[in-house]
Amino acid sequence: MIIIDQSPVENDFVQNPYIFYRKILKKGGICYWQNYKQKAFFNFESINKIFKDKRFGREVPSNLLQPDETNLAHFYRIERNSMLELEGKRHSRLRGLVLRAFTSKNIRKISKDIDRLCASLLDKMDDGDTDLIECYAKQVPVITIASLLGIPEDMSNQLLKWSNAMVAVYQAEISENTKNLANQSSREFFEYIEEYVNERRSKPANDLITHLINAEENNQKLNFDELVSTCILLLNAGHEATVHTIGNGIKALVANNIDCRFLKEKDWYNIVEEILRYDPPLHMFTRYAYENLILDNVEISSGESIILVIGAAGHDEKRWYNPSKFIPNRRPLTHNSFGAGVHFCLGAPLARLEINYALKNLFNKKRHIQMLQKPEYADIYHFHGLKSLNVEIR
Repeated sequence: MIIIDQSPVENDFVQNPYIFYRKILKKGGICYWQNYKQKAFFNFESINKIFKDKRFGREVPSNLLQPDETNLAHFYRIERNSMLELEGKRHSRLRGLVLRAFTSKNIRKISKDIDRLCASLLDKMDDGDTDLIECYAKQVPVITIASLLGIPEDMSNQLLKWSNAMVAVYQAEISENTKNLANQSSREFFEYIEEYVNERRSKPANDLITHLINAEENNQKLNFDELVSTCILLLNAGHEATVHTIGNGIKALVANNIDCRFLKEKDWYNIVEEILRYDPPLHMFTRYAYENLILDNVEISSGESIILVIGAAGHDEKRWYNPSKFIPNRRPLTHNSFGAGVHFCLGAPLARLEINYALKNLFNKKRHIQMLQKPEYADIYHFHGLKSLNVEIR
C-alpha cells in the first residue's frame, strides 16, 4: 500500500483536490494517508462496498476511547443523539421515526414553494454585480428547511450562523476557537429549538416539528433530546451541503459555457446528478471497522477508523468515461455523494429538488451571468464549497 503525504489545508489542494485524487486513483485508489494516520479509499467500487457493509459503521466502538467532550459538551449533547453517528437498533428507530415525518409525499408538497422562493429571490436581485453564494445559494436551502420545520423565515440568518459554527468541527485541523464557537452555538441552537418544540407541544401545526413530536413506531416516540437533536440535524444537514452544490453547480455551468436556454426537465435532472458527481459538496466520510477483516486485499483491524474519499469516487475512470470533464448530458450512473446503505441521506430528495429549482430559475431568469473573477473554494475540507461567487447578472 502506498503512503501519501498531502495536507488537506494546503491551498492548491483546497482549490483543486481532483489532481491529487486522480494521482491516487491511477495507483490503485487505496493508500495510507499519513496526514490523517488512516487508510483511505478513493475508488468508487471499494467505497460503495464499505458503505453497504454492516461490518463498518459511524458509531465509535465501545472499546475505544470516546471523544473528549471537555470543550464541546453542548455539541456532543446533540451529536450523541444524531442518527448520523449511530448504528444498529437505535439508528433504525430514529431513522424510521424521522422518515414517518420526512416523507417524499411531504417533500413533494413543498415543491411549488421552493420554485416560488427561488423566483422571488431572483426577482429581488438588481441587475449588476452580486454574490450568488450569499444572496442565493445560502438562502434557498435554509429558508426551505426552516419553513418545512415551521421556524420563522426571519430566523434563517441566525440558523446559518449556528449551523456554520457547528459543522466547522468536521473540518480538518480545527482550532480551539473553532471548538469554543461550535460549543456556544450548539447551546444556543439547542435552547432555541427546545423552546420551539415546547411551543409546538401545546400548539400543534402542519409542520415537520409537529410531525416529529407525533411520530411513533412500535409504541416508541423520540425522547426530548432526540427530538431537539433531530431538528438541529435536519437544519444543519438540510442546508450545508445544498449550499455548496448550488454554488459549485453554477460555477460549473458558467465556466463550461453551458447554454441552458432550451433545457427540458430531464436535462436538469441529468445536470444535477452530473454536478453531484463532478464537484460534490462533501468529500470525506469516516467509518469504523467492527471486526478484523480483509477488504480489497487490505487488512483492517477491529476498531480501526478508515477514510472514504467520496470526492474522488466520482472521478474514477473505471466507472465514468472522461470523469474530469463536466458533461451536462452525461447518462447518470449511481454516485455516492449522498452516501449509500443504511446511512443513505434521507434528505436527498429534498436536496435534489432545491438544486434543480435553484439552477433552473437562475438560468431561466438571468440570461447573462458572467464571473467577475475566478471563484475560490473555502478552506473547509472535508466540505468543498466556494467562498463567494461574484458575478455580473442581467
